[in-house]
Amino acid sequence: MKDIWAKKSLSNLLAESAENSNGLKRTLGRWNLVALGIGGIIGAGIFVLTGQAAASYAGPAVVLSFVVAGIACTFAGLCYAEFASMIPIAGSAYTYAYATMGEFLAWVIGWDLILEYLFAASTVSVGWSGYTSSFLHDIGIHLPSYFTNAPIAYDTATHEWSTTGAIVNLPAIFIIFMLTILLIVGIKESAKLNNIVVIIKLTVIFLFLAFGATYVITDNWTPFIPANTGNFGQFGWSGIFRAAGVIFFAYIGFDAVSTAAQESKNPQKDMPWGILGSLVICTIIYIMVGLVMTGMVKYDLLNDPAPVAIAVNTAGEGLAWLKPFIKIGAIAGLSSVILVMLLAQSRIFFTMSKDGLLPTLFSVLHSKFKTPYITSIIVGLVASAIAGAFPIGLLGELVSIGTLLAFVIVCGGVLVLRYRSPELERPFKTPFFPYVPILGVLSSFGVMLTLPGDTWLRLVVWMLLGIVIYFAYSNRHSVLNKAEKSI
Repeated sequence: MKDIWAKKSLSNLLAESAENSNGLKRTLGRWNLVALGIGGIIGAGIFVLTGQAAASYAGPAVVLSFVVAGIACTFAGLCYAEFASMIPIAGSAYTYAYATMGEFLAWVIGWDLILEYLFAASTVSVGWSGYTSSFLHDIGIHLPSYFTNAPIAYDTATHEWSTTGAIVNLPAIFIIFMLTILLIVGIKESAKLNNIVVIIKLTVIFLFLAFGATYVITDNWTPFIPANTGNFGQFGWSGIFRAAGVIFFAYIGFDAVSTAAQESKNPQKDMPWGILGSLVICTIIYIMVGLVMTGMVKYDLLNDPAPVAIAVNTAGEGLAWLKPFIKIGAIAGLSSVILVMLLAQSRIFFTMSKDGLLPTLFSVLHSKFKTPYITSIIVGLVASAIAGAFPIGLLGELVSIGTLLAFVIVCGGVLVLRYRSPELERPFKTPFFPYVPILGVLSSFGVMLTLPGDTWLRLVVWMLLGIVIYFAYSNRHSVLNKAEKSI
């Protein structure tokens, strides 16, 4: 049993990074990483979830929910930046936990990251399907509803399951299939596409902000914090924090930057830039969009899968020209999020396989493209199956709680390593230690507590399944040498 607390040698990890022995190509620069973070962050948060959070939980004060979520993410982001500069290895929080808290907790967080990245790709592809179907409808192409919706529905308020009569969400499957092919071809090509998509969606968002601001009706911001309905999480300050838990999904992209550490040209210097730069930029954009959106439309009318489109429609003929651009921006934005999530998940599996915790086929590189192509195919198949069958509300809550748990472990890891190994070189140091990592743990866990009880139940079931797999397979096949293991 003591072997489950074995830790990877930091000196070996740094040597592995310097040699780049895993064979991944180093092609990403500082601004590629910032764009990767923006590509992962800006998507479902603006184009899908903002309206739901405003209408159901926080009202116009959804902008405060973005501030709350942004602050919690900043604490976690600073801790991620310290680890990413110290241990520039593909694997993100999984690798950090392996070096600081041992193999078992590394497995736990690796298994948890499946909830974050794999389910996030599936969730966002459902949103992509909705916007794409709507755009095609506008230009005269009508896709049958039984091929554009999930066959299963879930009411997040009553927690009841039902069937929709649909067969499968085909567009959601299609986009995952196409982006999986792109990831197999190479990280450089994927990064180029992501850069282009980021420019498109930022342009569309700035057009919405610039022209939408002229249609703001300040009375729509009153009351800024609607009175509580008598239920926790429905308006009032509890609603602000509940909305923060829901829209936390919108911030998951920044930590995905750390999974590309071994494909970065200068990870020690550039990873903090990519993580913190993308986080700051996106938080500012989220707050601005929340203000304009709730100023254009009364908050109770925004409970729609396409809230930005609702805001533009409310403006009437004056903004009619912007409608197709909003949908194009949403489609582009959601595409880049899916791409980043699929990339992150395949790199997590790749690293876990190299450590022996998953079968070796997950770490096989393509002979020409030098990408983990079998992993990408498996991730793509599973993500498309989930996206084709399940609704966005259920998947979004699972992603949020998985992300928050990862943040708690990373912030805790910085605390552990600072006290246990203060002599280690840290190219980037989390400021105001130990307050930042402590606040990171408390704020992330606090937001977790606002999520529904059945979401917690699914997390517990998921983690128990992971523990069974660890003791049945992973611990027995770990390649960590006994001589390298320490307690």
